[in-house]
Formats: sequence, C-alpha cells, structure tokens
Amino acid sequence: MLSRDELRDHLVHSRIAGDVATSRENNLDHYSSLANGDPYYALGLTFDQPWSYRDILALMAKSAGVVADPDHRYGQDTIDPDLTIDALDAMAERIAAVLARPEPRILFATGHPTGLLAVHLPLAAFCVAHGARLLTPGEGWSYAGSGFGRPRRIRYLQDVAMLDDRGALVHTHDAIPMRHMLDELGGDLPDLVIADHGWAGAAGEAGVPTVAFADCNDPGLFLGEAEGKLEVVVPLDDNVLPRYYSPLTERLVTEVSRAL
Repeated sequence: MLSRDELRDHLVHSRIAGDVATSRENNLDHYSSLANGDPYYALGLTFDQPWSYRDILALMAKSAGVVADPDHRYGQDTIDPDLTIDALDAMAERIAAVLARPEPRILFATGHPTGLLAVHLPLAAFCVAHGARLLTPGEGWSYAGSGFGRPRRIRYLQDVAMLDDRGALVHTHDAIPMRHMLDELGGDLPDLVIADHGWAGAAGEAGVPTVAFADCNDPGLFLGEAEGKLEVVVPLDDNVLPRYYSPLTERLVTEVSRAL
C-alpha cells in the first residue's frame, strides 16, 4: 500500500483530486441549481434546513476542498486530496464496524460504471470474503425515467447494482432504482449501503446507514452528510480512468482490515 504522501501524490497526478477535470463553471451551476430547489441535484435527498448558494459553496470548500472564493467563477476547480484520504479512512471505519457484526447485509450500487465500478467491485469482493451477504433486490426491474426514451433496468455485476439500457451499462443520477430496491426489501433493510449519486441519496433519505463517493459537482450528497443522512462522503473525481482508482481502493480495504 502507498504511504499517505505517496497516495496524495497519486491522487493529484491522476486528477482524482487536486486540479480536477470538473470545471468551476460546472460546479457553480450545480450549486446554484441545488440552492434553487432543482431535485435533480438533490440526488434523492430532502433537506431539513434551507441551503443558499453561498452556504453550499462554503460547505463544498470545507468538505471537498473546492475554491472558497465566490468571485472565482471560471476555469479550474479543486478537490483537496487530504480531505479525500481522511474521508476514505472514515469510510473504512464505518465499513469495518458493520463487518464486525454477525452476517452483515450490505448493498452496493453505482451510477458510474465507467469509473467508480473499479472501486465497488474489489470492495464488494472484500466484504464477501469477510462474511458479508450482498443484497441484490430488484434485479431486472425496469422503469422509464426522465431524460431517456427507453426503459432502463437494474442489473448486477458481481452483486453491484447498476442500470443498463439494452445491454449497455449507463451513467445515472437517478434515485428511483434505489427507492424500488428498498421497497422490495420491505422492512428488512441493509446494514449498510455503499454507493454514489442517487443510489446513495435515496438510501440515506430512507434512513439506511450509507457511505458514498461524490464528485465536487454533486453537492447533494455533501449536504446529506452535513445533515446526518449519510455517514461519510468521499470527495473525488468520479470518472477518471478505472485503473487510477487502484491505490485508493487498496488503502480503503487495508484500513478496513486494520480496523477489524
């Protein structure tokens, strides 16, 4: 496993953190849209307090490390690699606490099959090797959502839930699939959800213990963490080349092992 300094360097070099590909304009547009009540950017969550644009920007500077200056409106934005590593370690503690229970039940899901799936798959295998039962509700269930014409359906790859569209795994922010999955489980909810995007937001909104990964243009999950609906949110660019996530994943599973 890389040392903390080596991992920090890797995160910056790969642009998982540091100067990330997500532009400042895109970030501020999403923060403004969420402040104006657009549910798309809430990622399945509702909030107990009003969040202004300035409030959201301040939280994202604190939780993800974006530039705090509201007058910085164009060009580059950032994620603080130390916040990424700190959140990874906090996530490891939460996962270890669940794995220490007898026969824990965990649900994995990702809206980023071209990126974060590379983290979810080895983490899911690690959890199984340490006694977890991975839940797979809703497999094959389909729905027609906004923004796409054909129905999409829930599909699992090694017990990680995603959406597919006629065989192609697709990017999604939707919370609807996770809501269906939890409804299908009834009162027998998971001990932990490990997810991103609307999969994580819907689980946190339902009161299920949830840890998540989120980019700096997905402020909804960070607001959910601030209000206590999500336990940990790891800030990172959520769609770099999959192989770049390997050192991050290695640290996560190593820290879980140490905490067990």
